[in-house]
Amino acid sequence: MTVITALILFAAAIILMVVAIARFKVHPFLAILGAAILLTALLGVPLADIPDVIGKGFGGVFSGIALVIIFGTLIGSVLEHTGGAVALARAVERVVGKRHPRLAMMLIGWIVSIPVFCDSGFVLVSPIGKSLARRSGTSPVPLMLALAAGLFASHVFIPPTPGPVAAAGMVGLENNLLLVIGLGAVISLLSLIPAYFFTGRIGQRVEAAEVTDAVPDTDRPNSQCSAAMAFLPIVLPIVLMALGSVAALVKMPEGIAAVFTFLGKPVIAMMVAMLSCLPLLVRQKMLGRFYDITQASLKTAGPIIFITAAGGVLGAVVVASGFVDLIKESGDALKALGVVFPFLIAAILKSAQGSSTVAITTTASMMGMFSDSGSMMSALGFTSPLAAALVVMAIGAGAMTVSHANDSYFWVVTGFGGIKPRDGYRTMTLMTLIMGVTAIVLIALAAAILL
Repeated sequence: MTVITALILFAAAIILMVVAIARFKVHPFLAILGAAILLTALLGVPLADIPDVIGKGFGGVFSGIALVIIFGTLIGSVLEHTGGAVALARAVERVVGKRHPRLAMMLIGWIVSIPVFCDSGFVLVSPIGKSLARRSGTSPVPLMLALAAGLFASHVFIPPTPGPVAAAGMVGLENNLLLVIGLGAVISLLSLIPAYFFTGRIGQRVEAAEVTDAVPDTDRPNSQCSAAMAFLPIVLPIVLMALGSVAALVKMPEGIAAVFTFLGKPVIAMMVAMLSCLPLLVRQKMLGRFYDITQASLKTAGPIIFITAAGGVLGAVVVASGFVDLIKESGDALKALGVVFPFLIAAILKSAQGSSTVAITTTASMMGMFSDSGSMMSALGFTSPLAAALVVMAIGAGAMTVSHANDSYFWVVTGFGGIKPRDGYRTMTLMTLIMGVTAIVLIALAAAILL
């Protein structure tokens, strides 16, 4: 089989997957798994090997990153239900809100969306933006767009948000999450700079629509939650993972190093962070609801884990079929694209089917692990932890390019943010395009300098 034939067959399977999700509303889990199985036939995987390929690809996710996704989702749910997310927002508002309301809303969104899904974060925090707009006598539209940008940036770039966590695990960085968090923080903040100026210009040109408060007062969580207690589950795992990295680099007593290394493992760090949420529940007198919150979190995390696992099957098929070997033999054009290649794949998937998480996990599964000589990562020359982390960033950039009518977040922002649907494309869609392109330019420059 020639590389051109292999690329055509690969593209055909991916197109069928996208059409199944976007046009026929097939669940992404089934669509991705179906595309993987179709590829086994198209690319000539021996019939006897198919069960092992599927089992290996599917099971790898559960042995690697699944628990981290569950703990991250549970932390976000606790912060959401106890009012911790609102407390974080109020803390930022007190520091920068009065003089720089757009900056305040952007930073609020960026912080809140690290543990909380961007859709939920917007619904929870948008009343603060409306309050700021009333007090400053300005249109709420720039503030709502700034909030949307901040939420979206950390949603696609920074663990423990499920998409970036899953991508990190699938490219072999499950034990290097601190590197992904650090790069994600830098890239996401830099991508917000043009978004900040954009929201100021376009926001004044768009007439605000009448909209009711996103969260009725009777349903809003208690915002008297301690901001320090709300910050703890976000900061604690980062500190623990940093200590684990220090233990590997600095000579220290063996017993202390062993403890730091243990606590620095992402699954342990996230478990400790989840346990640190319990005082929040106790203080808010909600410990009795912990079961229900956990149950709801598992329902949220479950589909993400299974979609990620289906993506793992797709990645395993790509390796088992010998497709990567063909790319290595005649893949100079793809190698020349560098990190732009995974960006383009993620951007196509995002624009076609709407979900950033699906775009991230599917693209990461295609790329495979940087340490696997048979993976797409290896074929394209991404064979170090830093290179793999930059690929995760490129995938995240693609997964925000662009948000439009098939994206639920697009409708959350326009509906709850007081933006008329007809203005959504020149506000939300254009803003996410600017952010995504800015991010991939920065990532490509970083790759050219550092790799």
